[in-house]
Amino acid sequence: MDRSDTMTAPRPGHQASSRRERRRAEQATGGGAPSRAGRNLPAAIGVGLALGGAVLASLLVRKEAFVALETLVVALGVWELAGALRQGHIRVPQPPALLGTVVMVPAAYVVGGQSLLVVFVLTCLAVLVWRAVDGVGEQAVRDITGGVLVVAYAPLLAAFPMLMLAEDDGPQRVLVFIIVTVCSDVGGYAAGVLAGRHPMAPSISPKKSWEGFAGSTAACVVGGVLTVVLLLDGTWWAGAAVGVAAVLAATLGDLSESMIKRDLGIKDMGSILPGHGGVMDRLDSLLVVAPVAWALLALLVPVS
Repeated sequence: MDRSDTMTAPRPGHQASSRRERRRAEQATGGGAPSRAGRNLPAAIGVGLALGGAVLASLLVRKEAFVALETLVVALGVWELAGALRQGHIRVPQPPALLGTVVMVPAAYVVGGQSLLVVFVLTCLAVLVWRAVDGVGEQAVRDITGGVLVVAYAPLLAAFPMLMLAEDDGPQRVLVFIIVTVCSDVGGYAAGVLAGRHPMAPSISPKKSWEGFAGSTAACVVGGVLTVVLLLDGTWWAGAAVGVAAVLAATLGDLSESMIKRDLGIKDMGSILPGHGGVMDRLDSLLVVAPVAWALLALLVPVS
């Protein structure tokens, strides 16, 4: 008797379950074939190039164009964060958080760091008052805490590129910051897909590996040296220092957002960017690298 005659056919329920799993995988990757890292690579590359082109064009045209673009993107990020926190039954007071965003980011560029601190404090107070109007209690404390987290995580950190942009060589400084952070993502992704074997933090981000971290470090150092020397006329060691600091901050930012998403039980912060997830899924590393890059560039590569 042929061995195949003794094999049982797949159960209808099992087939239906498999189809559901395939549909969920397709939705998670934007409807295309997922790569080994679990994303629709063609869509991710296309969206990444489009975003990069928009950023570069705004920096080359006028500084104010980049201010407007970043303000819009960060406002979308605040909206996504508020929606994600609702999954954890935290209702962020969105109106004061969004209003604070559209004031905080441009104010950092126009007035400077002191205005950033003032607007941040006022926004946090507005979040408190807005939520307190609905009543106090344990839920109110959670909502206010979530609102302050959103304001500190998105618009406050996103205002540091505005401080860089305000300098005479501001567009170049912002480009250094963005390129080095992108090098971390691209280097880590490539090394992780090709050689990732040892998980860095499996309970937080199972796909992040030590091999990927090594790839991020190498790419960041090379990117930092090249951009600081070529765009800012700085020293190679200043570029290397910016690269090392950036990869540490980018990894921390990525793991922090992964921890938040795991705690909330969600895969992505949103779905507006095919192959990437949401806006915050692209901003996670950039936001944490921003103050580090601003401080190191100000210290090691002073404006001439």
